[in-house]
Amino acid sequence: MAAAGVAPVRERFVASKEQFHAYLRANGELGGQGGDKEEEKEANSEQSEPPAKRGRLDVQGQDGESPGEPEDGEKESRDGEKDPEDGEKEPVERKRARGQNKSRPCMKPNHYEKSRLCPSVTQGCAEKCYFGPRCRFLHDVGEYMAAKPADLGRSCVLFETFGRCPYGITCRFAKAHLGDGYQNVVNAELAKQWEGKSLVRNNLSKDLQHQLRKKKFTFKKADEYLCSLAKPHHNDRKGGKAPGHSAEGEEVSDCTTPEDGLGDTSQCPVLPEGGDSKPAPVQSPHPTESKGGCPTKTAGPVTDEDIVKLRSCEKKKLEIQGKLYLAPLTTCGNLPFRRICKRFGADVTCGEMAVCTNLLQGQSSEWALLKRHHTEDVFGVQLEGAFPDTMTKCAELLNQTIDVDFVDINVGCPIDLVYKKGGGCALMTRSNKFEQIVRGMNSVLDVPLTVKIRTGVQEKMNVAHKIIPKIREWGASMVTLHGRSREQRYTRVADWDYIAECAKIASPMPLFGNGDILSYEDANQAMQTGVSGIMIARGALIKPWLFTEIKEQRHWDISSSERFDILKDFTNYGLEHWGSDTQGVEKTRKFLLEWLSFLCRYIPVGLLEHLPQKINERPPYYIGRDYLETLMASQNVDDWIKISELLLGPVPTNFTFLPKHKANSYR
Repeated sequence: MAAAGVAPVRERFVASKEQFHAYLRANGELGGQGGDKEEEKEANSEQSEPPAKRGRLDVQGQDGESPGEPEDGEKESRDGEKDPEDGEKEPVERKRARGQNKSRPCMKPNHYEKSRLCPSVTQGCAEKCYFGPRCRFLHDVGEYMAAKPADLGRSCVLFETFGRCPYGITCRFAKAHLGDGYQNVVNAELAKQWEGKSLVRNNLSKDLQHQLRKKKFTFKKADEYLCSLAKPHHNDRKGGKAPGHSAEGEEVSDCTTPEDGLGDTSQCPVLPEGGDSKPAPVQSPHPTESKGGCPTKTAGPVTDEDIVKLRSCEKKKLEIQGKLYLAPLTTCGNLPFRRICKRFGADVTCGEMAVCTNLLQGQSSEWALLKRHHTEDVFGVQLEGAFPDTMTKCAELLNQTIDVDFVDINVGCPIDLVYKKGGGCALMTRSNKFEQIVRGMNSVLDVPLTVKIRTGVQEKMNVAHKIIPKIREWGASMVTLHGRSREQRYTRVADWDYIAECAKIASPMPLFGNGDILSYEDANQAMQTGVSGIMIARGALIKPWLFTEIKEQRHWDISSSERFDILKDFTNYGLEHWGSDTQGVEKTRKFLLEWLSFLCRYIPVGLLEHLPQKINERPPYYIGRDYLETLMASQNVDDWIKISELLLGPVPTNFTFLPKHKANSYR
């Protein structure tokens, strides 16, 4: 019988730690259980293997702590405890390792590719180098080919799919599409089929990026709303709050923001002329007056659309009741991973958490989080911010520039970096700012606005039931509730009884529940609580075929070869998304390794003593039904790298990897 907090694996598959690693070192031969002490020490090292397997069980016998996840913008994992080596006496006080691996080595492109070819040569216009005489890249193709690493395979997924590889000779699978004289071969018939089709939407254009960096983008609706907040109202309300806003919380924000560059003036900002990329028509002779009383310059004639706002009943509806919602997941919830989940039956997808201030500054890396694949039919983006000015402006920016079905506000991120700035879970304690953000974003969006929250900030002090009716009143279309508080992080089990209580309070507004769903039985029990639907986060990371299991109401005893095919598809999607050159290959490898740190927690159905596997039960060491199944169960970083090499070829020299989230959260 399995110990408390340990998944019940059949006895004939259970192995000791030494047997497990000896089996993998012997490449699946059971006889090879020797190995010298140096190899055994390496297997026990903290960097090679996070101490998830050997953490102590909770003394009080409560539910074990579950793996730290990047769900809902969370960028660090939970508390964990370092294990003493075998034979050593356990120290009385041990320093808890918590958070992300901040000091992990950063592999940059110049670490694995010293000589890079100029992009102008790759694109066939070497005479028009973008950098001119300052260019530090190679222009000699022969010199580049002499130093280029060996190809990783004979077939290029980009060439086979689209008929043309845009990376040309820099592609790590270039032999598949290089002709005489290193000319890039094009399959004209296949390329013509994809001509003019946009596979990925929501890209950041250079023109828009320039406007954002120069602060020339016009935020007309947001400025009007912020002016209405800044106008003093002479009534009995504390702090002169605008009518319709709660008197709780702090003072209202000024009309101006740091981005406006107007200092501390209390005057309403005037829209910059010529800030839009379109030519400005003749100014209207009579400026309109906003609801707050601020005169605002208008471009062109004033129409009904400028004066009359859309009523909530006229906005596009978010009809996702009963559908399976893939949670926004930082790092791992990238576009290739969402494609995998979409293929297995996810109905609703959401991009990774994006910081509103970074989007307003036009940061390419942040805008990349908003990209949407054409297969994502119901897609939203999640924003994080602490103030109504930046959040409202960001909402208006996205409303005008990208294609989404809804916008979600992150009020669930528990990490200190976000919390101390007033964002994430902190908004649950700043009701006035929270209200201003929701009302402001809702006033500038043409798509539904949703909110994701936790039960509260402090453990055993739930406040979500008090906030949800206010969120409904403020205009949100849906709420998602994660059944844990900020202090709990991912310890203990999610409180679905409390989620059921909140679902009744939220009605008629839809409420989705989130937490601890790893099987179709878990999903069925969750739906019986009265929620409108369920959001899946860690369950999708551990087994993305969970969506299929829920829809088909069965346990899928998926084989190791089928799981490996899923990884193949992910790498192909990654090469398509990030590129097939050296930089794209290594980026794909990095995100593959991050995902493998979660996939290793899955225990095959055929190995379990009884079903289903619970998300808070730690997997014991076991030897699977074949070598690949055992390899995929390893929590040794070196074994994750070995799997990546089976898919993406050998790693570069001096390659190192540590997962972003410390896998030390079982106890």
